[in-house]
Amino acid sequence: MKETDWASQIARRLDKHFPRLRVEAGKRLIYANEIREYGELQPHYMDMKYETDILLSQETKSGGWIPRVVIETKVTRISTHAAITYSQKSATHKQVHPYLRYGIFLGNRGNLALPGRLFRHGAHFDFMLCWKRFRSDAEEWKQLTNILRQEITASKKLEKMMFDSRKSNRDKIYSFHKPLKTKKKK
Repeated sequence: MKETDWASQIARRLDKHFPRLRVEAGKRLIYANEIREYGELQPHYMDMKYETDILLSQETKSGGWIPRVVIETKVTRISTHAAITYSQKSATHKQVHPYLRYGIFLGNRGNLALPGRLFRHGAHFDFMLCWKRFRSDAEEWKQLTNILRQEITASKKLEKMMFDSRKSNRDKIYSFHKPLKTKKKK
């Protein structure tokens, strides 16, 4: 199966699982907003976009949307070059969307675990996951949806912390900790 077909298949399943979110495969997301020139009243911008494999976004009351989680997908294996490239793509997207959560998802790995190159070169990923096949078993599906639920919550918390930081009635944060969670196959 091609990577794009697998990503589309996963996006459709996730869209059914998360009915209050929009889940799309192949959605382009801004990673830079370059100023081409300064006009009399405001600058003239040019957006730069990367295509994402899977994007989970939240619709707003005003009719817009907020990107919450990006999932980059790879099938069977991932090279060192791809790990570095996807991690850098995550970093550039997070410069524009600082509350965005980003992960890498490998499918059809058989009995292979996540490769060490992802741990070494995937510094900008918030989560990493792999499945034995293209289609998950019940435990793999539960793990994916639990991770995504946690990442959506983290995105909302980060957004609130960043954009409400100057409000007098804001939540005052006195501690911030990002734990490391792993799961071994039995």
